[in-house]
Amino acid sequence: MEKERKLIIAGNWKMNKTVAEAHDLVRGLKLELANIKDIDVVICPPFTALSEVSKEVIESDIRLGAQNMSEHSGGAYTGDISVLMLKEFLVRYVILGHSERREYHKESDALINIKTKAAHAASLRPIVCVGETLEERESGRFEEVITTQVKGCLAGLEKNQMEETIIAYEPVWAIGTGKTASAEQAQEVHALIRKTVAGLFDEATAKRVRIQYGGSVKPANARELMGQPDIDGALVGGAALEVRSFSDIVKNCLN
Repeated sequence: MEKERKLIIAGNWKMNKTVAEAHDLVRGLKLELANIKDIDVVICPPFTALSEVSKEVIESDIRLGAQNMSEHSGGAYTGDISVLMLKEFLVRYVILGHSERREYHKESDALINIKTKAAHAASLRPIVCVGETLEERESGRFEEVITTQVKGCLAGLEKNQMEETIIAYEPVWAIGTGKTASAEQAQEVHALIRKTVAGLFDEATAKRVRIQYGGSVKPANARELMGQPDIDGALVGGAALEVRSFSDIVKNCLN
């Protein structure tokens, strides 16, 4: 499907896959997705598998991402991973502000904003996540929630940094639940996000920003979702853990 912006499909493995399992998965993906250049494909394994996966993808078209990073460059921050550690494994992308980080680790928009700036300072491309809960959607507050998150997470970025930032809209009520926002629901929020970015920067900048959808993306619904004018890719969870399902998502989004 023709897009003004290049599609980006990222697989978030979350806290899954041992190093051996990660090795097998990435080898399978390399075979299935060889020579696919019309879509940016990113995989985000757990920290423990970054070294092994990095060796596997280095000569492929698959790019490596991380699931999180510290806002600090180093020091006495037990259990954290710095951007310099990520770059050692040739990580290109980093997921920031995933709803699970917001819920379980109480990450705020302000913290995600600091991390986003730190990622840009180190030439990493952040995938900044925003999304509403079921209660926020049903109460009609989702527009307010989304715009607040977008403004808070992206405050103070330069235009060129904004253009290199990927935004992932992930309705919390659709993550791991099997529920998916309809293509129309997803498009409505993606258009809202792009409008909000235009308000923060300008129309030209907003048109260049890629916005992914995340929330129970599967091979069966990927094409319809990617066919929406403001949906520029997917942040895939469960379906990214199997070679066939993830590669089928990517292939289903090709022209």
